[in-house]
Amino acid sequence: MNKTYIAQKPNYSKWYIIDAKNKNLGRLSSKIAKLLKGKNSTSYTPYINNKIYIIIINSKSVKVTGKKLFQKTYKQHSGYPGGLRIKTLNHLLSRKPNIILEKSIKGMLPKGILGRQLFTQLKIYPDTEHPHKPQKPEIITLI
Repeated sequence: MNKTYIAQKPNYSKWYIIDAKNKNLGRLSSKIAKLLKGKNSTSYTPYINNKIYIIIINSKSVKVTGKKLFQKTYKQHSGYPGGLRIKTLNHLLSRKPNIILEKSIKGMLPKGILGRQLFTQLKIYPDTEHPHKPQKPEIITLI
């Protein structure tokens, strides 16, 4: 008789640092979403949170190709008539560089309770400084 292996929730958490300097936005986001979900683990189970925390540094120097810097837009609506605000990638990169990576990664995570939990385990900082040194994060280099 075959038995199905069901992974248990881990008792400990893993912390990783990823440097986003000169990395392509889409490729970086998809790899981070895959890591957050725990797909690199041998005990991957789709509905279990693997307690993996990811710290992204240098988010202001993320790279995009082509004319996306001036043509890609982010829309936000207040709910009132005439309340649509449209901002370009270049504008957001100069003012709030973390928002670009947040939106990109959040769109790649599962929708629902698990996706919202995983998104809280993502920490993004525009420079190299971060307050998570006591957690002793491992440095990961993504290709």
